[in-house]
Amino acid sequence: MLAAIKQTAAWIQEATNHFTPEVGIILGTGLGDFGEKIEAAHILDYASIPGFPVSTVEGHKGRMIFGTIEGRKVVAMQGRFHYYEGYPMSQVTFPVRVMKLLGIEYLFVSNASGGINTSFRTGDLMIITDHINLMPNPLIGPNLAELGPRFPDMHNCYDKALIAKATAIAEREGIKLQYGVYVGGTGPTFETQAEYRYFKAIGGDTAGMSTVPEVIVARHMGIPCFGVSVITNCGLSDELGDHEDVQRQGKKAAVRMETLFKAMIREL
Repeated sequence: MLAAIKQTAAWIQEATNHFTPEVGIILGTGLGDFGEKIEAAHILDYASIPGFPVSTVEGHKGRMIFGTIEGRKVVAMQGRFHYYEGYPMSQVTFPVRVMKLLGIEYLFVSNASGGINTSFRTGDLMIITDHINLMPNPLIGPNLAELGPRFPDMHNCYDKALIAKATAIAEREGIKLQYGVYVGGTGPTFETQAEYRYFKAIGGDTAGMSTVPEVIVARHMGIPCFGVSVITNCGLSDELGDHEDVQRQGKKAAVRMETLFKAMIREL
């Protein structure tokens, strides 16, 4: 696995003229338009990258964009990989490993999720303060000791300094933020109401099918993480789960998320 990660990173370095990003960004369902705001220097389709899986989910464009935002070099993933697509966790998290070798110093993640906290409303932005993992841990198996320790600590896995920076920016820009715990499940079914009640009982504020494996692997490698969930539906209501509506709600909230991300990247 380590050899495959290094080979892919070396191929990308060659394809991008050794572009060295400072920030890695993973864009979730309905949030891919943020990638269009990057002053792109190189765009690589996942299908062209050796060793990369291919995103099969509607709303995920499936490409890496290398360029600048607010004068900072970034790499953005328009679309991610999910355990429910049939990929093993080693493949789900493979791009995060590769981005580390490309040089990223921070990881920004976003997702569309179902609200559990009854004070949340559709379209809210929730800063992820912690997570509960209900998926197979991506670090199960032989440890990649060159990249991180066997037993990495998950305290402060969503960086408190970055959260404080986001709070200050949101107050300045007039962006309403929620804060809470993200519950990561396997999917692909939307959760039952009983499952949402369970998630609420164990301390969850919102639930989704991604993000957690990526953050675990990033923290294994010592990368500070910042995460945002767009609340695209309220799970404890009687409304039915609909992927098209998730995409629509994501696009509506993307403008506020874009403002937040751009200001944070500028002020890193």
